[in-house]
Amino acid sequence: MQEYGSGQWYVRWSTQPPCTPYARSMTDWPFTPPLKPMKARVRVTPPTGDEWVYEPKWDGFRAIAWAGEQPRLDSRNGKPLLRYFPELEPALAQLPPGTVIDGEVVVVVDDVTQFDQLQMRIHPAASRIERLSKEIPAELVAFDLLAHGGEDLRVVPYTERRERLEAVFADVSFPWHLTPVTADVDEAARWFDEYEHAGCDGIICKRTDGVYKEDKREWIKWKHRRDCDCVVGGYRIHKDGDKIGSILLGLYNDAGDFHFMGHCSGFSDHDRVELLRQFEQIRDDTSFGGEGQVRVPGMQSRWSTGKELDWIPVTPGVVVQISYDQLEGGRFRHATRFERWRPDKPAEECTMDQLVRPEGAGFSDVVA
Repeated sequence: MQEYGSGQWYVRWSTQPPCTPYARSMTDWPFTPPLKPMKARVRVTPPTGDEWVYEPKWDGFRAIAWAGEQPRLDSRNGKPLLRYFPELEPALAQLPPGTVIDGEVVVVVDDVTQFDQLQMRIHPAASRIERLSKEIPAELVAFDLLAHGGEDLRVVPYTERRERLEAVFADVSFPWHLTPVTADVDEAARWFDEYEHAGCDGIICKRTDGVYKEDKREWIKWKHRRDCDCVVGGYRIHKDGDKIGSILLGLYNDAGDFHFMGHCSGFSDHDRVELLRQFEQIRDDTSFGGEGQVRVPGMQSRWSTGKELDWIPVTPGVVVQISYDQLEGGRFRHATRFERWRPDKPAEECTMDQLVRPEGAGFSDVVA
């Protein structure tokens, strides 16, 4: 057994044996797993021109699906996922042997992808894995075809890969889904807004003549970016011990309860030292809280194993403007970006009504 951790993941996994020449011949794959998926650079505006096409980016676990006598479902880091999603093995059996698909594992609840519930599926106990596979089953979204029937398609232009992927999907069904694609940037802009409610966390932009390059950032991810004024409710010490690691952000609800929303850590080393000096002067016993049920930082979960969660409260009053990309479960989904300090704004005006809660199409309205 080995361990690995990434972001909020920290799980135990059983190492698969290397793919031997004999195993490769039995599966008909034209290249040996694992494979590092192609990546994207983030931008806040899309590229334009006839050489670009646009696809929704879904909020799930990136996965490479390998169909054959020894099927695999690998994470972006090459770690096996079928152990945690056993209900997806029949989906791989729907594909022709020797087929390799790049896609996303998602959990859909009330017609919206739910990343928090997807994370719940990564658990070491076999009994819990089995129960959750029935209670919150996963689904698969495909967006690229890397091999078909043993033929390597990575050197084939995107448009041909897409045509062949659509042909494959004429013969597969649930839990598979095919993400849509458009060459119309105006339609992509509509998707950018209307599909966010369904779990689309941006648009992936690909060149029509682009080949598939392992581990290279040659796609473009067009992401939302929104401003929000937050109140600093605490901080965490940097691992070096002499500066701030991150500031903890909060917003007030209508009842005046102060909710933890996320963190911001994008400061220079010089600023981190100075921030620690300043925030030490307003240390307090409490900050986040209220009479209702309030989200606070430092709550342990299996996703935070091995991470330092101790934090130091400060008297709420310092206001900072940050930008964020999306919300998940009423909080900032990712780390926020520091924009500026707001000494002109009273803390009590930093309320949750600033947050953009998207409305629009459901997941089933978007994917095939």
